[in-house]
Amino acid sequence: MKKEIFIHLAVLVSLFIFISIARGYLSLSYWPLWVGALFATLLPDLDHVLYVFFLRPQELTSQRVGYMMGKRDFWGSLELLAETRSERSKLIFHTATFQLIFIVLTFFVLTSSGSLFGRGLVLAFFLHLIVDQAVDSTSTGGLSNWFKNFPIELDARKQKIYWWGVIVLLLFFSFLL
Repeated sequence: MKKEIFIHLAVLVSLFIFISIARGYLSLSYWPLWVGALFATLLPDLDHVLYVFFLRPQELTSQRVGYMMGKRDFWGSLELLAETRSERSKLIFHTATFQLIFIVLTFFVLTSSGSLFGRGLVLAFFLHLIVDQAVDSTSTGGLSNWFKNFPIELDARKQKIYWWGVIVLLLFFSFLL
């Protein structure tokens, strides 16, 4: 759990420092961008909470998390959610379909919104999903959980193309800020 939090925060801070230096966002007036980014780092993980309490409360892990929350063992329940992450295959945010829709939303927010908070929010949310995909890909050997309900099957060659596309898209979005 701590390792995953560290990975997300390290990647987020690195990207946003790079953006701040490259775009000249070094004054204190750009604090909403950072607040939006920090807030968005937590948002995609709400998907796991929704799954446990609303989508699949009958599953064993969901019941264990509910029991631990009832005992006010919040950190223990978060640890359990992190350990059993690969068991939850019907998440809402952690799918290729949602990510495709979110890419369009991200583009519209970055190109038409004047809100630094909103821009930081969508970019960091997108970054969080990419980091989650990278973690899942290294732990399971592929992105099959993400593309379960998507009409495309990714072999090794297609995954390489996919990763290059995602990285280019992230850099493109970064310079739209």
